Amino acid sequence: MTTIDISTPIAHVEPSAPPKPPRKPILQLFFGDLVASVLTVTTGFLLIAMIPALNWAVLDAVWVADDPSTCREGGACWAFIAAKFRFIIFGVYPPDEQWRPLLVMSLILTMILASLSPKLWGQKLIVAWITAVAIMLVLMWGGVFGLADVPTSSWGGLPITLLLALLSLGLGFPFAVFLALGRRSTLPIPRMLSLLTIELVRGLPLVGLLFVASILLPLLLPAGWSIDKLGRTLAALTVFAAAYLAEVIRGGLQGVPAGQIEAAKALGIPGWKAVWHIVLPQALQKVIPPLTNTAIVMVKNTSLVLIVGVFDMLSASRVAATDPVWPAPYVESYVFVAMIYFLICFGISNYSRWLETRVQSRSYR
Repeated sequence: MTTIDISTPIAHVEPSAPPKPPRKPILQLFFGDLVASVLTVTTGFLLIAMIPALNWAVLDAVWVADDPSTCREGGACWAFIAAKFRFIIFGVYPPDEQWRPLLVMSLILTMILASLSPKLWGQKLIVAWITAVAIMLVLMWGGVFGLADVPTSSWGGLPITLLLALLSLGLGFPFAVFLALGRRSTLPIPRMLSLLTIELVRGLPLVGLLFVASILLPLLLPAGWSIDKLGRTLAALTVFAAAYLAEVIRGGLQGVPAGQIEAAKALGIPGWKAVWHIVLPQALQKVIPPLTNTAIVMVKNTSLVLIVGVFDMLSASRVAATDPVWPAPYVESYVFVAMIYFLICFGISNYSRWLETRVQSRSYR
């Protein structure tokens, strides 16, 4: 019988790096098969077709113009964007007070950067966000601490876009969690109420909800009650975001094994604690991509508020382009606004990919 001496230490072997994938030649990469060849040729034709647009946007563009009439002779009139930059960004906010919305945008960026690391997530961060939003509203509204009063009808531009997207998602997320839990509830009344709310809102276009909130909501309020236009618009966006987020969260809840709840009950953990600390975190980790998609959709949907008279960034660019002094540079205005929306949505998408990779790497440890 063979014996093994367990007292002898086992030599430690360092893990070796995985082999690098072989590199394909450039010709094989672009023309290796029929699909790759078709895509390469199609991309080449598209790039060639974009040359006139490149000449218009860069080579023939007017970057600086002392006289607006010079824009009639060249390509893109980027000098118009420089001249109307403050109006497009801040809208009709009083020019002498535009440092306040600038400070609000800086505060939003600071809070977003501070919230990127999951290590900082918790109750303190929630309190910090509530405090920051209160400070933003005080800065925008004024009327206290020596700040001039600026009504919401004078708010506009990029701050409105950011605030509407931020507040609609922030206020809609808790409602979405309750709707998702209610739809999966075994109690008939919460389940039916959640189902009716979600399906009713998802069955209506956002434009219809905005008109309902803008026109019909004041008629339904009791006498003497009133909500300004911006508040009604925010309410419509919040309800819309909550309904779509609820379905995303419900999908994540269905992906959590039922044994998680059963194990929590066996350990004597109350049901609400099991949902809040065990089930919900796992569900949210499973649906990071669709949550990101909903957030991006809501950021872009803020551009629809112009139809109910809210002066957002897109509305400001449209009004700026009607200046008769300039040669109606609508294309330049839309391109500029589209670039800002792209940067915001691209940043959200990249952060989502980083967060998803981080969650997956931790789940395999």
